[in-house]
Amino acid sequence: MNDNVKTDFDAIVVGAGFAGIYMVHKLRNELGLTVRAFEKGSGVGGTWHWNRYPGAMSDVEGFVYRYSFDKEMLQEWNWTSRYTPQADILAYLEKVVERHDLARDIQLDTAVESAVFDEERAIWSVTTSDGATHTARYVVTALGPLSKTNFPDIKGRDTFEGRLIHTGAWPEDVTVHGKRVGVIGTGSTGTQFICEASRNAAHLTVFQRSPQYVVPSGNAPVTPEQVAATKADYDRIWDQVRNSMVACGFEESTIPTMSVSPEERRRIFQEAWDEGNGFRFMFGTFCDIAVDPSANKAAAEFIRSKIHEIVKDPETARKLTPTDYYAKRPICNAGYYESYNRPNVSLVSVKENPIVEITPKGVLTADGVEHELDILVFATGFEAVEGSYNQIDIRGRGGESIREHWADGPSTYLGVATSGFPNLFMVLGPNSAFTNLPPGIETHVEWIAELVKAVENGRHSTIEATREAEDGWTETCREIAEQTLFSKIDSWIFGANIPGKEKRVLFYFGGLGAYRQKLREVAAANYDGFLLRGSMALAAA
Repeated sequence: MNDNVKTDFDAIVVGAGFAGIYMVHKLRNELGLTVRAFEKGSGVGGTWHWNRYPGAMSDVEGFVYRYSFDKEMLQEWNWTSRYTPQADILAYLEKVVERHDLARDIQLDTAVESAVFDEERAIWSVTTSDGATHTARYVVTALGPLSKTNFPDIKGRDTFEGRLIHTGAWPEDVTVHGKRVGVIGTGSTGTQFICEASRNAAHLTVFQRSPQYVVPSGNAPVTPEQVAATKADYDRIWDQVRNSMVACGFEESTIPTMSVSPEERRRIFQEAWDEGNGFRFMFGTFCDIAVDPSANKAAAEFIRSKIHEIVKDPETARKLTPTDYYAKRPICNAGYYESYNRPNVSLVSVKENPIVEITPKGVLTADGVEHELDILVFATGFEAVEGSYNQIDIRGRGGESIREHWADGPSTYLGVATSGFPNLFMVLGPNSAFTNLPPGIETHVEWIAELVKAVENGRHSTIEATREAEDGWTETCREIAEQTLFSKIDSWIFGANIPGKEKRVLFYFGGLGAYRQKLREVAAANYDGFLLRGSMALAAA
């Protein structure tokens, strides 16, 4: 560490969603560093600031879709339904900011445009959208894995005379009530929107690219007694979450699908269907649905049978029925398939009847029909994980950009750091654990804070991942991914939703418990896989 080098801040945090908020708290309130967070939005909340589309809510149960670090707030904050609506999540995050006095170090309406490492002085220079440049020893990117919106390039898109909206940037002045609405996309966001819009729009036309396996959410009000029981059990709940696979607040199954009779399988599937929740259905029924083709087929056939039971029109049911593996991020909704029984809802399969162009009046499909619309909604998702980084010019040693470093696909060590980019830490960077996000975020933020503390205490100038460690972790993530059926399907989880982009591994599929164990091992081994520069050897963690 060069004590003569003065910086504007000890650390700069990019983003003020779940990750950025907690990172500011850890670095400033617990480590005593000077910190500034830059947030391009007009308010905190990240995903929950931007995604205000009708029907937006968590699809992980609300009692674990929150922070665990503030035990007093866990006891004070109440909820009224099984899943948390967008407005309530945003209010919760705003309360966390207020409670921990974080707003004074969060600069809103300010995007980070570049971050350049100065090798001689071992500091970062960060330029923001207001034209200012700020220096810091550490930069932490809390960008969120789903923040760079994906707009398909469809002919005539700019000619539409109605409102054209991406769900990731929903304008406050738009309502679907009484309107002719079209929606492209049926992923987690699209299906949530469809359920809500089908109840309020004059007519809803769904342009389906790929049929989805959707299970009921089981969303319902919760009683004060249920809330109190959860609060009383939070120590056990969080311990279970941190040592589980997907960290969604339920005990994951250890029973192989084919170890029970067909009748018992159907009973277990039916029980999970009645209880609701996509992660519970995929990971709480049996242990091998995501890895064993025969197990996956059994789960898929059960959901397909439900589609044909629920949807009254046989042709619509056929279009809604997937034929590939049940191996995308699990989706759940209240009444998704039932929506298609409404007289004001139409389904267009764009694989069978492609969109030719967007016209001033609506959408023209290959069968010659012009679907006239007042509002066209793109529920077409995001350029996951690396797309968030591609919006910023990040340059490390030798002026290498992160785009160049990731030319063959994004790679990190532990999802936290990248070789050649000293003192740059990522919350949920590429190849982080595939898990419920808030517990994953807390895991990263707390580990990064400990890493920074070790660097400070050891009086080192920089810490960075070695290329060998990065390559090893990338290979580990690839090997685990290839053992799952997720890798056999085109989805955003592997970046396959972006035209022209090769599939790549973006997540560690070994589970949060195993991931946390790996982090503990690395820390206990003097941060094995990291290179420290400075005068003192790092003490054992």
